[in-house]
Amino acid sequence: MSAMAVCTTSDEFVRRVRLAVGADSVVVITADSTVDRREDGAYPGHSPARIVAELAARGLPDLVVFGPGVPTGAALEVATHLDERHLPTAVVLANGVGSDQWLTAMRAGVKDVLPPDADVGDIRSVLERTAAVAVARRQAGDTEVGRPRGRVIPVGSPKGGCGKTTVATNLAVGLAKLAPHQTVIVDLDLQFGDVATALQLAPEQGIAEAAQVRDLDAMGLKTFLKPHPTGLYSLCAPESPAAADAISGEQVGRLLDFLATEFRYVVVDTAPGLTEHTLAVLDQATDAVLMCSMDVPSIRGLYKELEILQELSLTRMHRQILLNFADRHSGLTVKDVEEVLGTPVDLVLPRSRAVPLSTNRGVPLLQGRPRDPVSKGLQTLVGRFQPQLRKAVGRAPKHRAVAR
Repeated sequence: MSAMAVCTTSDEFVRRVRLAVGADSVVVITADSTVDRREDGAYPGHSPARIVAELAARGLPDLVVFGPGVPTGAALEVATHLDERHLPTAVVLANGVGSDQWLTAMRAGVKDVLPPDADVGDIRSVLERTAAVAVARRQAGDTEVGRPRGRVIPVGSPKGGCGKTTVATNLAVGLAKLAPHQTVIVDLDLQFGDVATALQLAPEQGIAEAAQVRDLDAMGLKTFLKPHPTGLYSLCAPESPAAADAISGEQVGRLLDFLATEFRYVVVDTAPGLTEHTLAVLDQATDAVLMCSMDVPSIRGLYKELEILQELSLTRMHRQILLNFADRHSGLTVKDVEEVLGTPVDLVLPRSRAVPLSTNRGVPLLQGRPRDPVSKGLQTLVGRFQPQLRKAVGRAPKHRAVAR
């Protein structure tokens, strides 16, 4: 029988399930094993986020059964979480859910319903049938293991305040339109990342939790992703800056390795500078967007960063140099910037009032169809990561794109 998890407060229910499918197949998740009582939230003892984390830590079983004692709301939140991420774990309710909630349960992704007092024969019949479907779904996903690795695209700058998160989130949203459900953005500004804010998301968990799970496979990693309406997934930064100390560069590299096998595009919003985590990303990057704004400290910072990357032999990726907040009144020209950097600028984005408005609304410019110059420039950037265009231009386009 397939591996399964049973979440319940009833020892009697666990006994019947084990008789039905075999004791070795069943892992029991109790309230005490999934939740810190200080973080119960709306479902005391049965936090959906904690249940999901426990499932991921155990390698995502083919089947999870919610038995007596588990609130229906908590079970449906877990089912929805798994379903939205296209994970192959099937959910069965046996907690006494009323018939008036069956339709809601099915919409949440629940595959079947059992009465709490079901006998061993009925339990075996339902669980074997549901598990068979889950196994088939998992095997269908496994047939894709030979597909090419996705492109890892860090967006970085030596200093903060140059619009890095705006560019990263819009690039991710634009790529998600090209490849729905095949694009993910990772917020690697572990102390002060605000990708979740920029995308108007409220993640229950993210990179901090994913990094701590041992033997995490690609399917398990998806449980920590937050879906966005555009078809984009997000692996969000921790809420507490202190959580960054528990995440190593090695863990970041491992997570990115998993993501690159699951997604066509992996966009990474890095922290300012060259941290241990950023270097781990650059070591795996297939592409990079390196940014500065139109002021001397930012330009000189990018120049130093390019020098360091050269010294570390981290320049093999396809690179885009982006100049943001271009302004005729700054006292500098694009040519001045290129002379300091010692390399051409690939894309110039002007200042625009549409950018702070978009940021404050939590709706990236490319989520809609705006026609302002910055949006056109961002769309140009997205286009440069389309496979056919990459083959045509090599490392970078021959001519600088200036959004007007």
